[in-house]
Amino acid sequence: MSAHVLVAGGGIGGLCAAVALARAGQSVDVLEQAPRFGEIGAGIQLGPNVTRRLNSLGLHDALAGVAARPDALVVRNAADNAVLARMPLGDVILRKYGAPFLCVHRVELHGVLLATAHDMPLVTLTTDARISRVVTRGESVSVGASGAREWRGDGLVGADGLWSIVRERVVASTLPPRPTGHTAWRALVPCDSLPVRLRSADVQAWLGGQLHAVVYPVRGGDWLSLVVIAESEMTATDPSDWDQDSSAAALLHAMGNRCDGVRPLIEAMPAWRAWTVNSRPPVAGPDEMVNERIALLGDAAHPMVPHLAQGASMAIEDAVALADCVGDCGPGSLPDAFARYAAARWQRNARVQAQAKRDEDLFHSSGTMRLARDAALRVLGARLLDAPWLYEG
Repeated sequence: MSAHVLVAGGGIGGLCAAVALARAGQSVDVLEQAPRFGEIGAGIQLGPNVTRRLNSLGLHDALAGVAARPDALVVRNAADNAVLARMPLGDVILRKYGAPFLCVHRVELHGVLLATAHDMPLVTLTTDARISRVVTRGESVSVGASGAREWRGDGLVGADGLWSIVRERVVASTLPPRPTGHTAWRALVPCDSLPVRLRSADVQAWLGGQLHAVVYPVRGGDWLSLVVIAESEMTATDPSDWDQDSSAAALLHAMGNRCDGVRPLIEAMPAWRAWTVNSRPPVAGPDEMVNERIALLGDAAHPMVPHLAQGASMAIEDAVALADCVGDCGPGSLPDAFARYAAARWQRNARVQAQAKRDEDLFHSSGTMRLARDAALRVLGARLLDAPWLYEG
C-alpha cells in the first residue's frame, strides 16, 4: 500500500517533489497558496548535479526545448571588463560529469514540471490553498486553509519557501530569515534587441567591490538573463514592493562607478525587478529538515545567498532524494523514510550554504583581498572555477 503525501507549495521544489514521488508510486496532493500555479523571476543556472537528476525524472527532452547550453564560464573584472579566467562548459562538462550545464528561464522550468505533474494520475494540483494550520494526529498529518478546507495525508512536505509555515512544525525555535544587506536586481532581454557586442552565448560574471553581475542565455539562447547583486539599504519581502523605476534607480546608486565594464549591458536592460537577499545559518542537523511525518525541502529548510547559483538546484536535489528514500513504502514506513532523507541531505545543504556565503565575501572583496583573488583567477583559471565536489554530488 502506497502512502498519500501532501506537498505544501507549488513552486519548482514542490512540483519536482510531486513528480518524483508519483514516479515512485506515491499519491500526492500539491497545495499552492496562489490563485494559480506560476513563477516569477529570471534565469536559473543548472549544473550537471541538477540536470542529471532532472534527466532521471524523464525531463531531458522537455528541458532541451527551453534551455540554453552555454559554451563557457567567463569571469571578468567589473571595473575594466578584462578577462580574469575562463572555464569551458558545453561538451567538456558533459563528458566530465555525464550531464550538461544548462541555463533556463525559471518560468519555463516551472512550466515543464507543472505540465509533467498535471499529466500524472497520482498527482492532484490545488490552488488558492493558503495553509494556516498543520496538525499531526497519530499516523496522519492534516493541513487546513481558509474556508474550513482541510487535507489529510500520511506525510507532509514543506516546500513553501523562505517564509514557510510548515517549517514551524519542524524547527520549533525558528527565527525569521534575516536580510544580508544585499539586493539582487534581475532583468531579461531578447538578444535581437541588443547590439551585437552585448550578446553572448556564455555565462559571464563581473566581479567588483561590494557587487557582482552575472549574465547568461536562456530560452534556447534567444534571451539573456542578467542579475546584479550589490550592497543596498533597500529592503522588501516581495519584488512587487518596488516599482521598476525605483528598482533601476537603486541599482544605479548601488553601482556607483565600480562596474564600468558591465554598465553598457546594465543600461540596455528594458526593466528591472529587485529582491532583498535573505538567509539563515547553515543547517545544523537532520532535525532541522524532518520531524516524524513532516519534511522540509528547498528554501523552507535551507535558504542560501545566491552567489553559488544553487538555491533552486538544492531544492531539486532534495526532491529527488526524498523520493528515492520514500520509494514505494507504505504509510507506516514514512517517518523512517523521511529520517533517511534528512540524514542524506543536511550536510550537503549546509556545505552549499556555507560555500555560497564564502563566495559572497570573495566576489565582493576589495583592496588586497581583491588583488589576490584576481591574481589567483588569472593563474589557476578553470581549476579554480570548476567544482567537482558540487557537480559530482
